[in-house]
Order: sequence, then structure tokens, then C-alpha cells
Amino acid sequence: MINILLAEDQALVRQGIKMMIEQHPSFRVVAEVANGKEAVDAYEKHLVDLVLMDVRMPVMTGIEATKVIRQRDPKAKVLILTTFADDEYAMEALRLGALGYLLKDADAANLLSSIESCLNGGISIDAWVAGKVVPRLINRPGQAPSSMEMVELTSRERTILQLVGEGKNNQEIAEALHLSIGTVKNHVTVILQKLGLRDRTQLAIFAIRNGVV
Repeated sequence: MINILLAEDQALVRQGIKMMIEQHPSFRVVAEVANGKEAVDAYEKHLVDLVLMDVRMPVMTGIEATKVIRQRDPKAKVLILTTFADDEYAMEALRLGALGYLLKDADAANLLSSIESCLNGGISIDAWVAGKVVPRLINRPGQAPSSMEMVELTSRERTILQLVGEGKNNQEIAEALHLSIGTVKNHVTVILQKLGLRDRTQLAIFAIRNGVV
């Protein structure tokens, strides 16, 4: 089972989201919290595979909670789910390592596929938000190295870099290249190390910025 922590301050909304999540036979919500502080505490108490995080919550916002959780566990997977199609929120969430920024008007199928994508190493951003955020991320200085000069990537690594830039998750890359998911994960780790990047978001930005996609 995939264990999910749900952080949402409105009880009725939280209940509806939980029902959508648990339509998937392998997903279960192991903890429900109403603010960012509770999300941080619950993450430390439960074996969590993914955090579904609202943005505007009392005590501590979802952005602040994402920062704390990612600082304590750099491998933590966080998917933002919010009503706010705000590019500043999205920019900050992605900068902190969130794997996605989804709006609450998404249907159950979209929500479940976004969760699956994030769990498999993909990035899921609402199309409307992506249209505003991606150009800013590409042009923002300091987000990722801007040149592939002096970087030695194998042909296989360049292919994987291209697929990451296209938004493919590990499962999709593995199927496209007839590799195991473990092999793809190892390649991605090596590519990150070679390029001096922190996470998959930076890797996707790097691929776009350098014309690999």
C-alpha cells in the first residue's frame, strides 16, 4: 500500500479528497491534518510515501511545511493541491522540491494520475499554472546550470535527460527504453550528480533550458 498524508484545513474538502484518493486500490490516507505544523509532526510519526499539501492553512502554511519536511527528509515527496492558481506559490513550492502543483478543480482521475506520477519520479503541474511558471523557471538565474559544456553524459543519459524534460516519470522512461525502473533511477541519480543538480525539477528545467527537449 502507498501511504499518503493529507494536509487540508477544511474538513469537508479533506473528506472528499480522501474519498477520491482511496478509490485507488493501492492508496490509503494514513493521516489527516488541518495545518502545516500538524503536517510536519504527522510526517515524522507515520511511514509516508507522499504528502498531499494544501497551501493556505493556519498555524503554518503548506509552503512552510514543505520547506521543513524537505529539509528534514530531502527524499520526501510532496504534491501541492490548492485552489490558488498563483505562480508565486507554485514557484516557491517547486523551488523547495515539491513534485507537483495541482488545482482542486482536478477530477479524481487527474488527481490519482498526478499522485502516481510523483511517486514514480515525475513532475505534475496544472496546465494553466505551468504556462505561467515554466517560462519563469527557465529564465530564472541560479535555478540550474545553463550550459552542458564540459559535462560528459553518455548517450543513454542524454536520452533519459530528454525524457525527464518531456515530463516522463520513471515508469514511462523504463517502458520507452526497455529498462527496469531501478536502472532508470540509478541513471537519474548519476545525471543529477554529473550536472550538480538537486532534484528532478531542476533536471527538467536544465533539459528545457539547454534545448535537450
